[in-house]
Amino acid sequence: MVRPPNRPARTRTLAARTAMALAMVGATLMMAPAAQATKPAAPPRAEGPCDIYAAGGTPCVAAHGSTRALYASYDGPLYQVRRTSDNAVKDIGVVAPAALPFADAGGYADAAAQDAFCANTLCLITVIYDQSGKGNHLYQAPPGTFRGPDVGGYNTLSIADMAPITIGGHKAYGVYIIPGMGYRNNDASYLAKEDEPEGIYTVFDGTHYDSGCCYNYGNTSTNSRAVGTGTMETVYFGTATAWGRGTGPGPWIMSDMEAGLFSGYNARQNDAAPTIDSWRFVTGVVNGGGGNQWDLRGGNAQQGPLTTYYSGIRPGSLTNSNYFPMHRRGAIQLGNGGDNGNGSAGTFYEGVMTTGYPTDATIDAVQANVVAAKYDVQRLSLSRATTFTPGSAQEVTQTFTNTTGSTAVGVKLSLSAPAGWTAVVNGTDDTSVTFEDPVAPGASVSATFTVTSATTSADYLTGRAQWTNPTRGGRQSTVTSQAVRSALPVRVNEVRFRTSSNATDQFVEVYNASADEVDLSNWTLTNTPSGSAAVTLATIPAGTKLASGDYYLLGLSGSGLAAPAAAGAITVNVRSTTGLAGGQQIQVGTGSTRETRTIVGVGSAATAATTLFVPVTHGSITIPAGSTTIPVTSAAGFTVGQQIGIDAGAGYEQATVTSVGKAATQTTLSAPAAAGATNLKVAANANLTVGDTLTVDAGEYKETVTVAAIGTTGANGTGVDLTAPLRFAHRSAVDLAGHGTGVSFWPPTGRPHSSGVSVQALGAGITLDQPLANDHPTGAPVVDPQITTAGYQGSPAPDQWFGGSLSVSAGSIALRDATGSVVVDAIVYGSQQSSSSGNGTITSPELAVLEADQAGGGCIAVVAGAAANPGRSNARWPDGSDTDSLCRDFVTTTIPTPGAANAR
Repeated sequence: MVRPPNRPARTRTLAARTAMALAMVGATLMMAPAAQATKPAAPPRAEGPCDIYAAGGTPCVAAHGSTRALYASYDGPLYQVRRTSDNAVKDIGVVAPAALPFADAGGYADAAAQDAFCANTLCLITVIYDQSGKGNHLYQAPPGTFRGPDVGGYNTLSIADMAPITIGGHKAYGVYIIPGMGYRNNDASYLAKEDEPEGIYTVFDGTHYDSGCCYNYGNTSTNSRAVGTGTMETVYFGTATAWGRGTGPGPWIMSDMEAGLFSGYNARQNDAAPTIDSWRFVTGVVNGGGGNQWDLRGGNAQQGPLTTYYSGIRPGSLTNSNYFPMHRRGAIQLGNGGDNGNGSAGTFYEGVMTTGYPTDATIDAVQANVVAAKYDVQRLSLSRATTFTPGSAQEVTQTFTNTTGSTAVGVKLSLSAPAGWTAVVNGTDDTSVTFEDPVAPGASVSATFTVTSATTSADYLTGRAQWTNPTRGGRQSTVTSQAVRSALPVRVNEVRFRTSSNATDQFVEVYNASADEVDLSNWTLTNTPSGSAAVTLATIPAGTKLASGDYYLLGLSGSGLAAPAAAGAITVNVRSTTGLAGGQQIQVGTGSTRETRTIVGVGSAATAATTLFVPVTHGSITIPAGSTTIPVTSAAGFTVGQQIGIDAGAGYEQATVTSVGKAATQTTLSAPAAAGATNLKVAANANLTVGDTLTVDAGEYKETVTVAAIGTTGANGTGVDLTAPLRFAHRSAVDLAGHGTGVSFWPPTGRPHSSGVSVQALGAGITLDQPLANDHPTGAPVVDPQITTAGYQGSPAPDQWFGGSLSVSAGSIALRDATGSVVVDAIVYGSQQSSSSGNGTITSPELAVLEADQAGGGCIAVVAGAAANPGRSNARWPDGSDTDSLCRDFVTTTIPTPGAANAR
């Protein structure tokens, strides 16, 4: 029952009781002896899963958990978070044992430290630390056969607060994976290789999954590529059916062994593997190796034992050698496939990998330990609020679930809103509500608040619950938060990415769905192509106003600036020279800085950007400030004397190329190499140079060598001679990488740059008849009315041109107000989610969670591909329709209508 507010009689009664209690405490203190009693000792930490594995003779060689320590003695960090507001980082550790104010063995994640560090801003999980002492930490997954949607093809990082739970009655966070996210360590040490025995278990969310490939945790390839059957061994969870399945509709626990998801001996359906559809927390176990054997187990992580779904010989091993003997590579993955297939969804809480094949008794004891940890649901939650308009109101329900393990008394729920906003309990003027009746363990109470927004702004709602625990005494509390925004109802209303005859015939239409005229002065459109950094697509000129129900059309110009052009420049670097010729008049820029010039010479356009080399197996590299050479993935297009652009946004630098060397090498050994050998057989050597330093193999067998001579490739080739003998023996197909001689330039870099950032040959550009009078940024339009085969060609003419093209496959476009702090609207788009390796990834998760509920396989607008002219487009139906659901608000139309009412 809800306690009515402002009851003076009850207040007096409570005051009297409080006075009596204080008097009793005082009397007790008076009776206490003068000598202070011995301070009680903190209780010991309980053993963890890795203690159990070690006692069973199969110690952990990798141990990851965002929720708790997996050894009784571990007191290091569990994971690291980074604030996006200032890029500061913080390690989140475990809570230490304590005796007072009540006995607490600790060992669970210090969620309060994360909450304080990340208050009112967005944090990402950047590292998941290995607790085994082997250094097998998990980092942002690099590109592989499939590229991720972050800069340089890396997978995106998990948003730190998307998976709150409780463990042992304490708040913690899981690692929430949406399509495009993933973690990896391709340079791990001491994991099982080839057919060596190993054990794997993981705890995950049984309600968060999809059909994309592949939500895995386990042993994988060391180069993020598919390197053959039997080269992986993981615990998989989801509903992918391309390679195998269990019974029912799924999801199923299976094992990804590369080029196959298996739940038994057969490559297709295995009846012993059930659909897992009733457990909130799930334990999945895979053990294998040391002979033709493997087993698959699963269980409720909150209660009961494990069930064996399969125990027997390897898939197909009676008729082929695809999966026996195994050829595991010894890297670690979380949330992706061996080939970096990153169309997956899931939530990770903890997991380990062992050396040796664990016994049944050990596995059963680990499951008992997981159950004893007491995983439970989120204690305090808020229902999702969609975008507010200024002065509008929505109902937000706050729910407290008692996961403390004992009765909660006097539960009080309150909700605080951003400055200028209000949040009151429905039907009252109260900002909080208190429940008189005790809340039993496992029970929930809820209160609905009316939240009213103020002027345009973006901030956070913060819910708080307070209660008293009768067995421990004292007042306890917890908080939760949700990003909210108040924005004018101006929408990204229609986007066309291409037509069948013109891949650059692009437009973006903005629509005013409000009843009033809106001033768009200095609003910006930000474009984030998948795999690239965010850039400003367009800034709407000052003085631009959009009438109610009217459209503002932006079209891609035939060319645009590939690099900034400063006032005084007479040569400018451009994205495209298609259709440009001497004597033509062009317009450079937009708004008040737009200026007209005549072309006097046409050189080369900028080439498609390459990246600062990503040594996929051996981790990211950084070239320091002061560098004059950069290792590149490709050296094509760079020319001495021309300009080079490095990085993007605030990190962007430009220099003049002084020499062009060779690109980096990422290849494999074509044959085994013995310790002491001075020759390596390699699969590729075109970019090698005598004197190059190469890194061979990974983990505990990694070593560097120097090239003495270069011969021919392949297992029967003459190979690469080395200046010194190998220290280790190396298997065939292990990875080899070298930075190459790269591209040199002057002046030196003014700041450091890391793997994956853009490196672009800017070309010779076009020469103008007179210097520019104004500065123009990268992406400024270069408009030539005579170009009819590139850029937007539709009718009507656009209200504004933009010069940087949109990705035709995946990306995001965000409309921000003049402050830059309020995302007025956004579209996140990509391919359709499916049961294959690379589909449906999400380019900008921070936008996607604002614009849609990202449960399951994610929610994005499926990009409208090319069709017969005038093509297809992604359009809101009807105009301005917005429910903050990307997968519903946008439809594909075969009748694009730039600057006019949308059609289906």
